[in-house]
Amino acid sequence: MKIRFLVLVVFGLAFIQTGCGILKSVTKVESTAGVQALPPYSGPKARIAVADFEVITAKASGKVGSGLREMLINSLVDSNRFSVVELAAQEVVKKTQEPANSEGAEKEAKKPEKSKMRKADLVVNVKVAEFDPKASGGRAGVGGGGGVGSGVLGGLSDDALNKAYLSLDIRVADVSTSEILGENRVEGQASDISGAIMTGFLQSYGLGNGLSAYANTPMEKAIRICIIEAVKYIAGSIPASYYKY
Repeated sequence: MKIRFLVLVVFGLAFIQTGCGILKSVTKVESTAGVQALPPYSGPKARIAVADFEVITAKASGKVGSGLREMLINSLVDSNRFSVVELAAQEVVKKTQEPANSEGAEKEAKKPEKSKMRKADLVVNVKVAEFDPKASGGRAGVGGGGGVGSGVLGGLSDDALNKAYLSLDIRVADVSTSEILGENRVEGQASDISGAIMTGFLQSYGLGNGLSAYANTPMEKAIRICIIEAVKYIAGSIPASYYKY
C-alpha cells in the first residue's frame, strides 16, 4: 500500500508540474566553442510570425524586448528557413476570413488587395525571463546568492565574476489549432567579447533598437548566443510538414 501511495504521489506531482507550464527543456550556453549558426539551406520555408516579446524581469525594459525581437526576426529570415509574417498582417487576414455576411467582411471586401496577404502557420512567443548585463558567477549562481539565478544557471559557472546573462523562454505554436509544438528556455552567459561569434554570424547587422548601450560588452555576446540558439531551437522544433512554401 505504501509503495502504491508513493507512486500515486510521484505521478500527481508530475501532473501538477506539467499543468503549470514547466518548460520541457533548457539550452544553456556559456562557452562559445560550440555556438554555430545553422548550416546553409535552400529548401522550402515555413511561414511564421513572431509576437511581441514579453519582458518579465525588472532589469529589462520594453525597448530591450523590442530590440531582441528585431534580432530574432532578422536571424530567422537570414537562416533562409522561414517566411516571416508580421502580426499586423496576420490580423488583416483573419478579418478577410470572417463570414461573408459579417460587418467586418463587408468592410474588408472593399480592400481586395489585403486578401492576398500571407497567413502564418506558426507563431513564436518569447518571454525575456532574465536580463543581467553584470550577473556574477560563483557556485551560488547569478548574484552570488541563493536567488533566482542559482536554480537557473546551476553549474554553468564556478569561479568567474561579472558575467552578462540572458534567458529567453520560447514557445512555438500552430496558429490555427493553438497546439504547442515546443517550448524551451535558452540561456546565454559571457564574460568577454572575444571569439568567432563576434566576427561571424549575426555580426553582419548590429544590435536591435534599444540594445545599443550593450555594444562591445559581454552582454552583446550573451545576446547573440541566445539568438543563435533560439533560431536553432525554433527550426528544430517545427515538424517537416510546415516547410512547404
